[in-house]
Amino acid sequence: MEPIQYPLPWSPSGNERYLSVFRYGSGARKAYIQASLHADELPGMRVAVELKRRLAELEKQGRLTGVVEVVPVANPIGLGQMFQATHQGRFDFASGANFNRDFVDLAKLVAPHLEGLLGEDGPSNVSLIRRMMTQALDQLPPAQSALEGLRRLLLRQACDADLVLDLHCDFESILLLYALPQHWPRLQPLAARLGAGAVLLAEDSGGQSFDEACAAPWLKLAAQFPQAAIAPVCLASTIELRGMADTEAQQAQDDAEAILGFLADQGLIEGDWPAAPTTCCAATPFAGAQYAYAPHPGVVSYLQPLGAWVEPGDALFEVIDPLSDRHSVVHAATRGVLYARERLRYAQPGLWLAKVAGAQPIRQGRLLTD
Repeated sequence: MEPIQYPLPWSPSGNERYLSVFRYGSGARKAYIQASLHADELPGMRVAVELKRRLAELEKQGRLTGVVEVVPVANPIGLGQMFQATHQGRFDFASGANFNRDFVDLAKLVAPHLEGLLGEDGPSNVSLIRRMMTQALDQLPPAQSALEGLRRLLLRQACDADLVLDLHCDFESILLLYALPQHWPRLQPLAARLGAGAVLLAEDSGGQSFDEACAAPWLKLAAQFPQAAIAPVCLASTIELRGMADTEAQQAQDDAEAILGFLADQGLIEGDWPAAPTTCCAATPFAGAQYAYAPHPGVVSYLQPLGAWVEPGDALFEVIDPLSDRHSVVHAATRGVLYARERLRYAQPGLWLAKVAGAQPIRQGRLLTD
């Protein structure tokens, strides 16, 4: 195992911050796994602990056939953001920006430098594009904030990977995956191994999140250079490891083993490994997800458990104003799985309270919320 530390720019005087990467194995292919980019989403960090332990064992046994990099704390900035004993790891205190938005568009960055250089040799194109990506990131002007510097470091570390897994969680949630539609057939064994209850697909969900910033450039470059052989070589997914309180040891161990099993599926680990389950949840368009909101302030009572299958018209939750006694029931607008709920129990304006994964698109434009 090779530990690597990158200093973050604009660290406060006397309080240096670092991005820590743990590299296991060697070889031509690479998997990159990071946790807790939203720093208060700790299940991924707990799974990363188990991944580090198991990868060290596998490396010692000589079973790693490629490189696996693990970043257990992808957001040292947000990890230290406490306000009145409450962790605030989703938004940067300095700018108010979401830590998992607005990553550099690598296709836009490198396309001008690829004119006339790409041909019919796919592997050569991949090597050239990856080299251009790292060079272009290195040649950007100095980062103007710690957040900008962190985003660049993370993207540079992942842009040459064949597999990128970004470990997150929701407030209260079943396990689910986000991915590009083009990647779903290859990611299905991962979803099956993890026992995912939903998979949400979008080619561009808006916001330039980390997983799409790694995977989508290959699609964009293939469209921009149609005469060249450019394969979608970066398989990427955001994994929502249930809810924020789901950090139990056995669950983390099981999730880590599922991820390692998928690495074995991808040829990065040698030896016998349990086969992926043959059954898996269906994938649905991210545009088919209903975000349910309250019509007025009040105390929230959920009327469906997480993972429930709901039909249009089924009651999702009720809201009661404790002063006026105004009472409202919010219903499902689509058929699908109730995959996430807000942890707060007092309705706020513009705050979603429940999410249902439906098969029919009902939203358009930017699909991600902040």
